[in-house]
Amino acid sequence: MTDEQPLEQRVNNRSQPPQSEAFIEFMASYWAPDETPLPERAEVADYAAERRARISRLFPGERLVIPAGAFKVRSNDTDYRFRPHSAFAHQTGLGLDQEPDAVLVFEPVEQNHGDNGSHHEVTLYFRPLAGRDSAQFYADPRYGEFWVGPRPTLAAVEAEYGIRTADLSELEVAITKNAGSQALGGINIRLVRNVDLNIDALVDTSRYNTGVDLEKADQTDALLTEALSEARLVKDEVEVKNLRRSVQHTIEGFENVVRALPRAVGHHRGERVVEGAFFAKAREEGNDLGYDTIAACGNNATILHWIRNNGSVDEGKLILVDAGVEDDTLYTADITRTLPVSGRFTEVQAKIYQAVLDAADAAFEVAVPGRRFREVHEAATAVLAERLEQWGLLPVSAEVALSEQGGQHRRWMPHGTSHHLGLDVHDCAQAKRELYLDGVIEPGMVFTIEPGLYFKEEDLAISEEYRGIGIRLEDDILITEDGPVNLSADLPRTVAEIEQWMDSLRS
Repeated sequence: MTDEQPLEQRVNNRSQPPQSEAFIEFMASYWAPDETPLPERAEVADYAAERRARISRLFPGERLVIPAGAFKVRSNDTDYRFRPHSAFAHQTGLGLDQEPDAVLVFEPVEQNHGDNGSHHEVTLYFRPLAGRDSAQFYADPRYGEFWVGPRPTLAAVEAEYGIRTADLSELEVAITKNAGSQALGGINIRLVRNVDLNIDALVDTSRYNTGVDLEKADQTDALLTEALSEARLVKDEVEVKNLRRSVQHTIEGFENVVRALPRAVGHHRGERVVEGAFFAKAREEGNDLGYDTIAACGNNATILHWIRNNGSVDEGKLILVDAGVEDDTLYTADITRTLPVSGRFTEVQAKIYQAVLDAADAAFEVAVPGRRFREVHEAATAVLAERLEQWGLLPVSAEVALSEQGGQHRRWMPHGTSHHLGLDVHDCAQAKRELYLDGVIEPGMVFTIEPGLYFKEEDLAISEEYRGIGIRLEDDILITEDGPVNLSADLPRTVAEIEQWMDSLRS
């Protein structure tokens, strides 16, 4: 009877390499030397160093642990494409699919004697490229160069991103040494949780063994996550450059969508044709989609997060496309246009579209430094409520609907008008309310303006002519000292502009 093969080894049955000494020796031989020069210092390196210094100054004397995250299994032995956690990407500047399992550790030092005059020395721990004389090179389908291509060396990452590096094998000691209750002379650890379960377990075990109160530790961890989110509320110059690039590629993706509409009309799942047309541009010019594309025709456009995209695309109806290209730096655009499938709006469609456009323009007017973020939404919904009253759809006056005792207009505009944008499509989501919703608009902020109206086919509170129409208009806005700059302004916004633009792309 043969020995039973362990369960965890069976996933590799499809690719069992030879185990002979002759094979191992041969695989380690006759490879050209790697003479790749060290990369130039990346533009983002100095910006990321300053980002780390700002976080450091908030937590003197404490060890900060920010994981990139691990691979996520899609099916059996197939992983999703890796994307690092956004806090890790922001603090390192690393983009693309670099460094699964990596961890950024802020080690406390004497105050003002750390990196950039901060309170910490920061080290990036990751798995370096395995040598071609190792079994990992040819036998490891997750990390081996033969399977997934070359990965950077410690020296290459240090040269390009200006951050000290260390082998991942040193991480456990780096995180747990001298850790414990500050009251007993230990070093307190703050961790970005729920990113890498192995790191969560390592930190929790260390805390348990050193008598740290786990419930209180969770609260201190949450404050680090909050601070890292708030650090992204105002973008630096390189972040704005990244966002401009992602917006430009997104505009090109919308051009693909218009060109694909005739084929979409003839397909039983035309929404998928539209989705695929945009996705092609996202992969050609960026890293990926910033989020699942919404390609929603007709009544599907009244479903706010419709991502099944399995409906038909029909002449005479509108198609709402909400999509964004994620740049190689992991910054994403987020743009919505609602387009007439036939190339021409009907009278009712144009009337509703104009109301949404007017609401967006009203929001632009108050999106200026010194105003409150919440005022952007208030300005947009005031316009929508007035139009709903004019059309006889509101059961009360617009004034009553807009009061705290009202809200009836929100039946047809249930979402917020704006959200911050950056590494995440809904960026800075863990920021405190007083800095986000109640926050003051500042130069360097980037957020969306996206009012909409959604009239469902089954909505008996409205007349039949409105039913089955969903319209949203979304642009990406950079706040400057002089006011808002529409980063997506090159994508037509008015009824006439959209019709002319669609004609030009179809001719």
